[in-house]
Amino acid sequence: MNTLGWTRRALVAAATATLAVGGAAHAQSEQMIDQLHFIVPGGAGGGWDGTARGTGEALTESGLVGTATYENMSGGGGGVAIGYMIENADSLDNTLMVNSTPIVIRSLTGVFPQSFRDLTLVAGTIGDYAALVVPVDSPIQDMAGLLEAYAEQGTDFAVGGGSVPGGMDHLVAAMVMQAAGEDPAAVNYIPYDAGGEAMAGLLSGEIDALSTGFSEAIALAEQDEVRILGVTASERVPAYSEAPTFMEQGIDTEFVNWRGFFGPPGMDEAQRQQYIAAFEALYDTEAWEDVRSRNGWVNIWNPGDDFRTFLEAQEQEIGDLMRTLGFL
Repeated sequence: MNTLGWTRRALVAAATATLAVGGAAHAQSEQMIDQLHFIVPGGAGGGWDGTARGTGEALTESGLVGTATYENMSGGGGGVAIGYMIENADSLDNTLMVNSTPIVIRSLTGVFPQSFRDLTLVAGTIGDYAALVVPVDSPIQDMAGLLEAYAEQGTDFAVGGGSVPGGMDHLVAAMVMQAAGEDPAAVNYIPYDAGGEAMAGLLSGEIDALSTGFSEAIALAEQDEVRILGVTASERVPAYSEAPTFMEQGIDTEFVNWRGFFGPPGMDEAQRQQYIAAFEALYDTEAWEDVRSRNGWVNIWNPGDDFRTFLEAQEQEIGDLMRTLGFL
């Protein structure tokens, strides 16, 4: 394991071990939520969008929520949506924002001035591995082929992602290249505002490879549009076992991106507890298992104040990693 092995291990530990797998959930929440509105900080087709819509689908189909609606609010690396939640806190009823590891990364790098501390923390609910993919007609067949192409093309070889420079997709690509023996700072990273735009950039030939969430990669691979070169799991994921891990290709990189839900600041505690109960009850439903398995998500459960403890620990771990990689 190279010199950054301990930081990667720490990040994996912060994203997995600290998040306890959902145990015996309530069979039903005490009271069904009539309506729930999801704010998505990015565009359609990205990981946040898929998480919100998949969660809403399972909540409504299981009867825990009456109706669910969605609003995509791109911009500022997620900062526009966070600002909206804060500025309109008094008028936002039945509204939750989905977010994930980037809320920690982008706060650390100053992409936006707010942090998770400015919101009401409801729960971390799932994890998603990361992946590197290429178009299905690319001559690159595996990570050895990618590294060979990278050696030949140098900075002409572009890796894209649906996050800002120094964001999560960039960080994952840098971690992989670092573990493969390359200079992570030398990677030519092309940012897109959302996962859907990044996929379009890949398929149009603007970039050579894409760093993205594994669930997003699965959807495109099943449509024969991309080839998954590697996934940041310790072993192959049953949801798409054709995808090799980086580990099995000799690249010591593991990572899982948590995803969860936040309310506006000042949310009534009784309402927060109702949301927590609904999310916990969701784990025991067939509707959730269908959505979870379809997307290759990892079940996690990190509610309320435990969510804050986890995020504070991850903030420290990711900050240390990003400083080591030269992003801070």
